Amino acid sequence: MALSSPSPTRTERHDQIRLLILAAILFVSYLCIGLSLPAVPVFVSGQLGLGNSLAGLAVGIAFIATFLMRGPAGLMSDRRGPKAAVMRGLILYISGATASLFVGLPGLNPWLACVILLAGRFVLGLGESFVAVGIIAWGISIVGPSRSGKVLALVGAAIYGALALGAPFGLLLLSHIGFAGTMLLATILPMLGLIVIWRLPATAPAPASPRPGFLRIIAQIWPFGIVVYLQGVGFALIGTFFSLYFLAQGWSHAGLGLTAFGIGFVAARLFFGGLPDRIGGLPVAIFSLAVAAVGQFTIWVAPGPVTGLTGALLTGLGVSMVYPAMGREVVRRVQPHLRATAVGGFSAFQDLAYGLTGPLAGLLADRAGLGSVFLTGAITALCGLIVAVILLRAGGGGLPSGESQKQL
Repeated sequence: MALSSPSPTRTERHDQIRLLILAAILFVSYLCIGLSLPAVPVFVSGQLGLGNSLAGLAVGIAFIATFLMRGPAGLMSDRRGPKAAVMRGLILYISGATASLFVGLPGLNPWLACVILLAGRFVLGLGESFVAVGIIAWGISIVGPSRSGKVLALVGAAIYGALALGAPFGLLLLSHIGFAGTMLLATILPMLGLIVIWRLPATAPAPASPRPGFLRIIAQIWPFGIVVYLQGVGFALIGTFFSLYFLAQGWSHAGLGLTAFGIGFVAARLFFGGLPDRIGGLPVAIFSLAVAAVGQFTIWVAPGPVTGLTGALLTGLGVSMVYPAMGREVVRRVQPHLRATAVGGFSAFQDLAYGLTGPLAGLLADRAGLGSVFLTGAITALCGLIVAVILLRAGGGGLPSGESQKQL
């Protein structure tokens, strides 16, 4: 007797397992970034003695590199398949972390160490672009564009879960085994991801079709990218300056800022990850940005560490759903063979926020104090809210049942 074809329930279960494997690979690999994110500014400003501006640049340059590589990463994923993009990204991860490892060795001139660190962080950022875009495209190819919001939510939970775990662990390692030891572990983690990804079956690349230019794709999705850019400032400020702010105030638990942020972020993704697919992206983004603004303002006025950590938690809750909410609006506007490129271009707006916030806010911190940067974060979140409201009133993204958008 012939075997019957798998039921939809079994198929959906199989797809869910594949998504979870991809998310686990992303989680383990992203610990490479999570370990270094709070350790790098503390190392540059403290051990190298080079100030807040260079500390911010050392963090931000990775995101600038990611921004520059989003288009090529999406194009590679569309043409050669997501697996090829992810593997290239993991190899770049390993290379960048290895270069950063040598910075922690004794005897290096501080300025030479900073140059090598900036180069390593730049390569690390290149790798992040390929890994993230590849995993997102891979996930969407498994479950389809109608559930793209869920894929983006799961990807974000993996990324920021890794940051939440990696941040305090990175500072703990920095204090016990030094910067070189911390970067050694950051080198090993993407190696584990590469071993697992090597054994996974690849999905076929999108069929060859006429492609509009990258700038034409950006022209269609840039309003949603602006919203993501404005929400990205809050995370960048916490990742770069939260530990420094707590240390300057003499408060305890400086390494728990990203942990509190990550708890809020992951909780929102787990409980509300499917919300953009159900009610539309812009309503979700508007509420989320209001919460993020409250979180940043709370850090600015915090009289002590508990209130500061509460602000970080609220910021995580707030910014969590903005990226998948806006990503859903982007994915439904482009044809299948352009999705990875569109997601890459859309993600570049967030990378730009991460890349520019560190050095610019560092200049502000040097002149007006570290606390002032979080007031700036509250203002930018409110600006993102205003843009989202304008888009909603213009009909830029409502309920899924009313969609009738022309695809590029």
